[in-house]
Amino acid sequence: MCGSDETIHSAYQRSQAWKSELGKADEGRPRCSYCVEEQVQNLGLNEQTCATSEKLRQWCQSNKDRCYIPEWLLKQWGIPVDPNVSG
Repeated sequence: MCGSDETIHSAYQRSQAWKSELGKADEGRPRCSYCVEEQVQNLGLNEQTCATSEKLRQWCQSNKDRCYIPEWLLKQWGIPVDPNVSG
């Protein structure tokens, strides 16, 4: 067995939180033509690998003021966002 039930449950909860966080892009925020979810998918990334992707970091840096990017990713990379700019 790969892990305890608690470990599997925690991984499932993190996965659901990730999907929920990415889904927030649809909640009242304008969608840009290339959303972060599409970039994650196009680069073949997942929750565990996206924070280490230099290509995704560069894309997020370029699109931070016009596309929704999960706050935890911005914090991880130290990318500031202008609060006066919206999508």
